[in-house]
Amino acid sequence: MKITSVRPFILHVPVTGSQIADSTHSITHWGVVGAQIDTDDGLTGYGFTGTHAHLPSDQLITRCIETCHAPLLIGEDVSDINRLWKKLARNPALQWVGRAGITTLSHAAIDLALWDIKAKAAQQPLWKLLGGQVRDKVRAYNTDVGWLSIDDNKLVAGAQAAVAQGFTGIKIKVGSTVERDLRRLAAVRRAIGPDVTLAIDGNGKWDLPTCQRFCRAAQDADVYWFEEPLWYDDVKGHSQLARATSIPVALGEQLYTVDAFAEFFAQQAIHWVQPDVTRMAGLTEVLRVCETAQAFRLPVAPHAGDMSQVHVHLSYAHPACEVLEFIPWIKDCFTDPAEVVDGYFRRPELPGAGTTPTAAAWTQFRQATA
Repeated sequence: MKITSVRPFILHVPVTGSQIADSTHSITHWGVVGAQIDTDDGLTGYGFTGTHAHLPSDQLITRCIETCHAPLLIGEDVSDINRLWKKLARNPALQWVGRAGITTLSHAAIDLALWDIKAKAAQQPLWKLLGGQVRDKVRAYNTDVGWLSIDDNKLVAGAQAAVAQGFTGIKIKVGSTVERDLRRLAAVRRAIGPDVTLAIDGNGKWDLPTCQRFCRAAQDADVYWFEEPLWYDDVKGHSQLARATSIPVALGEQLYTVDAFAEFFAQQAIHWVQPDVTRMAGLTEVLRVCETAQAFRLPVAPHAGDMSQVHVHLSYAHPACEVLEFIPWIKDCFTDPAEVVDGYFRRPELPGAGTTPTAAAWTQFRQATA
């Protein structure tokens, strides 16, 4: 089965409400920037990366798909995923200007589209193609109730509503001031009680002294993890923080390669591993991270830049994956949406990777690629 065309696409989908914010970003839409791959057998695969829906930078990604990666794929056997991964990732010209950022986001979309085709050709959901189901259920935690842009009263009410819907995990954002964030953390913990896991996410905003001060004051809140407490590439700082607090450190959404994760592993700077199939070079590279995490006996909680469309398959299939993020913004844009029922992700059943857009999404949210 040969690749006949690779075409980019962009969808811009509204977030919950009119706008959300964390410590470093404020957005109104989520970008689904991807590749549509067609084959001579009539199968079509879709893959995408997740962005903040900034059209000029999204178009840089689609330009990379169309002009840099697509010519390397035409005529290739679609099933040779590992070989094609290496062909794109180790291409001399692209390696010189890339290895991270736009070239990797482009590669992520393509790699996911190839896995989508492979699963469709096998007439299986991706989790089954990856080796089958290793757990009965995938536990979901709700991030969408915890943005910094939500005021204190609505934050508490949203967390309580999520628990009432069956969620056994909540994540709230921090990174404003230590005092405000401690107050919000304590209020949510009181509201949801001791039996619901409560994680926090700093999105890389604070420095080490600020994180240490916060963690000392937050010890009694039973924090499940502190995600991206420091700048994303600061291995030494994360290692120091991990040794200074009993709160587990989580990170990974801004790491592009298995080599980047390996340095955090080596420095004992990470407790929860959070690779993202839309940030790294697709599922192929994320599987390597999951295998390495398992070798270190570290749990994986994938970051859901894909809003869990692909990660739910990974979480059902890989034993290292323990819990999965739920943000509902784009789920209804796909024919097999990532849905949560009573606090657990429904197991996908349609053939493929869950990345096929609906006709309605294609019509309503599509943007120009150039």
